[in-house]
Amino acid sequence: MPTIPATTANQSTDKALAIIELLSYSGQPLRLNEISSRLGFNNSTALRFLNSLENNGYVYKNADTGRYSMTFKLCSLASYISSSTDMIGIASSPIRELSYDLGECVCLTIPQDYSVVYVFVSDGPNHILQSTKRIGRVAPMHCTAAGKVMLTDYTEAQIDEMIARKGLTKFTEYTITTKEQLLEELGRIRSRGYAFDEEECDIGTRCIAFPVRDYTGHIIASISVTGHSGRMTDEYFAAHMDRIRQCAESISTRFGYQPSH
Repeated sequence: MPTIPATTANQSTDKALAIIELLSYSGQPLRLNEISSRLGFNNSTALRFLNSLENNGYVYKNADTGRYSMTFKLCSLASYISSSTDMIGIASSPIRELSYDLGECVCLTIPQDYSVVYVFVSDGPNHILQSTKRIGRVAPMHCTAAGKVMLTDYTEAQIDEMIARKGLTKFTEYTITTKEQLLEELGRIRSRGYAFDEEECDIGTRCIAFPVRDYTGHIIASISVTGHSGRMTDEYFAAHMDRIRQCAESISTRFGYQPSH
């Protein structure tokens, strides 16, 4: 096991990372005093960081032995990074083409921990929105077109869990704030096959999103087109809906999805 020098653990982040590395490399669960001793922390400092890591799901404490060990949450995050990287390689070219065709911002998003994560963004030639700053941004599911279209694949129990964990925060006067409203909206989205964000997250911004499915038929991502409500009119959506749908379907096909007719 590599030695983790205590001198690197000067800042809060360094100390938390030192504990993560120690538990990861130790090969066995460790007691509080073992962690403190090996890292050169006092017990109260080590316990404070262990409690934080445990509360966030990265560390598990065995109630019987009092020993700490890592959970598999980091593995889960790593799998998201791997899968999203593969997805970007597959989806980036069609998204860029769509963005340049429409002259609008097109986003590729994935679901993660009952939120929406932006993993690829193309702004098109006319609207430079500093897309690199948007990549990695996390947004709520209940008030974004991308999130709502992905929620159509969730069970009611999963939706209940999302509400319990994340809530239905009101961002604008148009935001859905009750489970009943959300279920009604999801029913409409399932029927038509796409979702709108009608200024539910930001006043002045409208969005349309279509699902990306894999070979199992499950929704693994979404393609969304976002812009100012002055440009994103009903007439605009009607004129370009087929083109946006074709982009999402072409990416789904690359993931092995075969729609049943």
